[in-house]
Amino acid sequence: MRIKIFSLMALLMIASLVLAACGSSAAPSGSSSGAATAAPAAGNGGAAAGGTVGIVLPTKDEPRWIQDETRFKDALTKAGYQSEILFSQGDSAKEKANVESLLTKGIKVLIITPQDGAAAAASADAARKAGVKVISYDRLIRDTDSVDYYVTFDSLAVGAQQAQYLIDKAGSNKGNPLYLYAGAATDNNAFVFFQGAWKVLQPKIADGTFVIKNSSAAVELQGKGDLTREEQAKILGQVTTNWDFNTAKTLAESNLTAATDADKGNVFILAPNDGTARAIADTFAADKAVKSFVVTGQDAEKASVQYIIDGKQSMTVFKDVRTLVNDAINAAVALLQGKTPDAKGSYNNGKIDVPAIQSPVISVDKANVKKELIDSGYYQASDFQNLP
Repeated sequence: MRIKIFSLMALLMIASLVLAACGSSAAPSGSSSGAATAAPAAGNGGAAAGGTVGIVLPTKDEPRWIQDETRFKDALTKAGYQSEILFSQGDSAKEKANVESLLTKGIKVLIITPQDGAAAAASADAARKAGVKVISYDRLIRDTDSVDYYVTFDSLAVGAQQAQYLIDKAGSNKGNPLYLYAGAATDNNAFVFFQGAWKVLQPKIADGTFVIKNSSAAVELQGKGDLTREEQAKILGQVTTNWDFNTAKTLAESNLTAATDADKGNVFILAPNDGTARAIADTFAADKAVKSFVVTGQDAEKASVQYIIDGKQSMTVFKDVRTLVNDAINAAVALLQGKTPDAKGSYNNGKIDVPAIQSPVISVDKANVKKELIDSGYYQASDFQNLP
């Protein structure tokens, strides 16, 4: 009897071990810190088990980066990779801490949009030391050889399209008041955007089509088509918005206060992005001496699309972040799989020529807003009122 009981118990134990072994293939869980997302292993060889992608974005306070967060999470999950997304909230020290946190968790690829391109070099160096591949996303990390790839839009084309739009609207008229504004002096993109715009605008400044009204440094350099970085920095020091709505508003108010009525009238404004464009447009619209204005932008933010429809903002440069996110993910996956991402061209970061993966940009105004932003599926028609 005892032998039978013992045999039965042994059989039960063996069965339970077999069942446990059969049920042990659960997918690994991801970190719960920040905006983490975990994905099951990919069908092409268990990718989630083979590497995690760490992503550091600059701020939650701009719609653009919230959109990027969502698209990164969705696409990486679909691809079968684990990821963790952290925000630096405009603080380079927090950005550095975010990178250190991700490195301690064993990420294999770091995708980072630096708040300050030069300050982020230390984080890139730390990642390289840890054997982590570094993708500089949308903004270039400077002064280090630890950046593997730069995923970006054609940044020179952004500024060039903004400038060309102003030129097209000015036509053959001469003496048009021109107000220049730029992004943050700590962001390499701000220089590249401005470089692209200046290259196109400068001949029209030199021939008298435009007259600069808010930068003495730009006036001093208006005869020069190609500016050094130091010369650009002098101008940016006077016209920087720091990519901030309130800073842009305050600067525009200061410029208009200092300007005479003769410096206003029919005005042309180079605004660096949509958030600053709306702030600057509202400020110029409130000045009774400003009869009309043409103002540029970039990013195709929903609020600015509505402004364009309503005639409050003239144009935006559409950068389809769906493409940019996909480019970054494809590069990260290639690196995780030991392959070489497909790069075209390069950007010098002050230390090396960083291989670049570039996406095209599109100039959008009221005439083509529906075609480029609605018909393409980027936004829904229901997001806006009075669509043309």
